[in-house]
Amino acid sequence: MPFVAYYRVSTLQQGKSGLGLAAQQQMVKSFVKEEGVVGEFVEVESGKTATRPQLRAAVQLAKSRGAVLVIAKLDRLSRNVAFIASLMESGVEFVACDQPQANKFTVHIFAALAEQERDMISERTRRALQVLKAQGKQLGTPANLTPAAHAHGLASRQQNARTHEGNRQATALILARRAQGHGYNQIAQELESLGFRTRRGCRFTHKQVQRLAQRATEQA
Repeated sequence: MPFVAYYRVSTLQQGKSGLGLAAQQQMVKSFVKEEGVVGEFVEVESGKTATRPQLRAAVQLAKSRGAVLVIAKLDRLSRNVAFIASLMESGVEFVACDQPQANKFTVHIFAALAEQERDMISERTRRALQVLKAQGKQLGTPANLTPAAHAHGLASRQQNARTHEGNRQATALILARRAQGHGYNQIAQELESLGFRTRRGCRFTHKQVQRLAQRATEQA
């Protein structure tokens, strides 16, 4: 089956330099192999924006050629659940190279999780700026890089490690399957079949699945 490739970069600089774009193209090339790409479309746009002429063109070509829309990573489409849903309802088959076995259920979970994370990051940033302004700090200057700020940065990096993208996606699937009554071993096997790996690149085990589920419960 032929493929139509869609690439998205967030900035004009990335589009011109190939930063980010080259990596996406390599992922798609490795995925489609000898099947071939009948068209490639590059969008320079924010992930928050739903108006994407290049994506519309890619979808139209895929429909006319009976091709599959291929993307490097799911988050290259959008961090918006409604946008992902509307694309799926268009009737065009699409696949993400990083999660080729993901079905409609898991795609919706990943999109919802990405949207939530985007909103949380935006809210944390807004609150942090408000606090600094209330303290009379001049933003964006080296004077603000105090020992406390360095310590906060370290804590943030540690938190990012705990909320690694793969772990966040896995957690969403784990919670959904636990709600359906699935056991930890069964969930670990499904994560393996979908190609999930831990932050260190290892396979998920019963214990790791249980740990992520417990951590999510504690955070809730």
